[in-house]
Formats: sequence, C-alpha cells, structure tokens
Amino acid sequence: MSKIGKRVRIERIIDRKSGKSLIIPLDHGISIGPVKGLVDLAETVNKVAEGGANAVLMQKGMVEHGHRGYGRDIGLIIHMSASTSLGPDPNNKVQVCTVEEVVKMGADAVSVHVNIGSETEAEQLHTLGSVAEKCEIWGMPLLAMMYPRGKNIKDEFDPMTVAHAARAGAELGADIVKTNYTGDVDSFKYVVKGCPVPVVIAGGPKAETTRDVLEMIKGAIDAGARGVAIGRNTFQHANPIKMTRAISQIVHENTSVETAMKELI
Repeated sequence: MSKIGKRVRIERIIDRKSGKSLIIPLDHGISIGPVKGLVDLAETVNKVAEGGANAVLMQKGMVEHGHRGYGRDIGLIIHMSASTSLGPDPNNKVQVCTVEEVVKMGADAVSVHVNIGSETEAEQLHTLGSVAEKCEIWGMPLLAMMYPRGKNIKDEFDPMTVAHAARAGAELGADIVKTNYTGDVDSFKYVVKGCPVPVVIAGGPKAETTRDVLEMIKGAIDAGARGVAIGRNTFQHANPIKMTRAISQIVHENTSVETAMKELI
C-alpha cells in the first residue's frame, strides 16, 4: 500500500504529461531570514501557483502561513533539514521534523538536505538513510538535495563531484535528487546518466540576468533533467508570475529560451 501512496503523492508534484516538475523552494527564511519575496509567504505562493509551478517547498512551521486555502492548488513539499547562516557551521544540516509529522500535515513529499564533503557529512547521510526508510513505510516521496560543499570541495560544479553527490542520494533511497547544474549540456548528461532517479537542478544564488537563468534551465532539460527547483531567481524576480510561466514553458514544453523570454514582456 505504501507504493500506492507514494505514486498518488508524486503525481501531485510531477506533471503527468511532461513527466517533469517545477518546484519553488521557499525555505530560505530559516537559513538567511525573511528576505525579499518571503516576507509575505502566502502572496508568493499564490504568485508562483498562478504562474504554473507544480510544488512549493517550505519548513513545517510555515505551512499554515502560506499554503493554500486560496487561489490555484499547488503541491506541498516539507523540508526536513535546517541550519542558519548565523551558526558556526551553516553546512551542518540537521533533521528538524519527522515523516510522521508531515503525513499529518498533508504533505505531498519531503526533502532532506545533505552537504557532501562537509565536516558532518556522515551524520547527514545517516539522516537521509533513516528518513528514506520512514518514507517507504508511509508512502511519502523523498527529494534529496545533494550538494558538494565543504573545505575539501574545490569546485561545487565539477561534473565528477556533482555526479558523485547525486548518485549518493539515489544510493540511499531518494525518489528525486536535486543538485547543482554543471554549466553545460554534455557534462550534465554525465550527472543524469549516473543517477537512476529523476534529477532536478538547483537555482543557486540570484543570477545577474533572467536570460542566464533560462539558459541554465534549458541546458539542464536538454541534458535530461526532469525539472528544476528554482527559488530566489523566481520569487525575487520583478514579476514572479511571469518568471514562473517562462520557466514552465521550458520545463514542460521544452520551448526555446527566446520563446520563454516572450512571457516576460
């Protein structure tokens, strides 16, 4: 029965027709505070839902302050990891809720963050494995955010390093893996090929231009990515609704960057 539950839930965050997903992470409030775009969470959720996002991702305490009861429906992913930029080691992500909690809250999926190469990598991997076990019991889809981050990581976008991080997520039971885009189609194909579960790319820091973001997304989709998880480059855009629509065109319809840019006029 758990497999049925997982299938039902995953269809709420992945488009049935395209087989891809546009996720908007909104969990930045705990790591960097109430930045632009996250002061009024409900307003932001409403905008990205209107733009066609498949799901939003947030911490458990923010669900009642910003998820549904109004506007278009949108999938809910509850993040189970946390750290702050004010702490002694922001790369040390710790588990802050349980799968049982998110089941009660009506979540469609959970996510866990692991920084491969960090000083607490072992503890974070242990958490991911434990959460994966619980997700199988409860029929809950698991998104693993797998980032190469730590003092021994020379390049967070190196294809071999990113591929290793992504594979580690799949090895421990993730249903979807989120990781860095390596910068070009050919190198990211290597990442996708080495990961047997769907890969979505992270948006990273706020980009200089909208075109830069869309070209990154197009490259990832052309390389075989099954979607994107774009936060600041969407909710901090001058028009989050139009930006979400532009991204959605590339992700779900595989349109050109030029065509997607027209959504922003």
